[in-house]
Amino acid sequence: MARPTARVLALLELLQSGGVRTVAELADRLGVDERTVRRYVDHLLDLDVPVESVRGRYGGYRLGAGYRLPPLMLSDDEALAVLLGLVAGRHTGLTAVADAGHTAGETAAAKIRRVLPERLRHRLDAVLDALTLTAAPGSRATAVPDSQVLLTVADAVRGHRPLAVRYTGADGRRSERTLHPYGLVAHEGRWYLTGADPAVGEDRTLRLDRIVGVRTLPGAFEPPSAVDPAERLLRGLATAPYRYRVVLRVRLTAERIHLRLPASVAVVQALPAAEPEAEPGAERWSRVELRVDRLDWLPAVLASLDAPFAVEEPAELRTLVAAFAERLAESAARVPD
Repeated sequence: MARPTARVLALLELLQSGGVRTVAELADRLGVDERTVRRYVDHLLDLDVPVESVRGRYGGYRLGAGYRLPPLMLSDDEALAVLLGLVAGRHTGLTAVADAGHTAGETAAAKIRRVLPERLRHRLDAVLDALTLTAAPGSRATAVPDSQVLLTVADAVRGHRPLAVRYTGADGRRSERTLHPYGLVAHEGRWYLTGADPAVGEDRTLRLDRIVGVRTLPGAFEPPSAVDPAERLLRGLATAPYRYRVVLRVRLTAERIHLRLPASVAVVQALPAAEPEAEPGAERWSRVELRVDRLDWLPAVLASLDAPFAVEEPAELRTLVAAFAERLAESAARVPD
């Protein structure tokens, strides 16, 4: 059973969420009767918290306008959830850069830990000390953007406002452009901005950590209907120009293929069913297209699909697959001394 003080604080938290709360609603949320709710309101008034009484059919209680909220209060579960979220955000690159080389997640976590009771702080430290976060295979190092760039871009996305962007490309060259921003996407430790360049009428995908300056321009634009920034990003990454264009046919669904070749790497298209079906109930064939700078990692990935496949192009990949199969056969036949 919660102590009365805890219930009074819980009442304050309910009122802080805004709007008018009926006495019946508050009593139900706190697990007390309506008379006790009124007594808790009196406690808040004694603490100079301006709780206003609203009369009428839809009346109840609300906080007075302009009231400055007290410091944040978290339960044990809430504090653990916040700290774990900050740790995960720092690990995946979702926290923006703060001052002195620290991320905003690091400074926020430090502030929260300083104000926690000693008992809870020790328990959370034990969780964090025991926790290990591993990167997904092939994941890249995080590249966090400037916080002001992130906030400016997010505001323009929500308001459909054009942006003037100063950008540093992968080759180090700087450019200035106008962009109609569609959305922000966090993918594999990096932030991306998807949008359209109205000067050339083409879609653009920019890394936020390479934006060195951004400002909102006057006016507004109408984004395309049903635009999906994540889908645009993944398709753009999968079709970007690389050294090799690889085309495969794999007897698996797109969902199973993407377990080994994610959508940011491979574009998968279902092929029409063969007539007649060679094996009733067998999975349909899919066409897989990807662009890569190296081929040496693909034979092992294709073998891990554990499904029939055929290489349409390039011919070098067929040679690598044959060599990989030969090495596997030699290893399987080898008997240890």
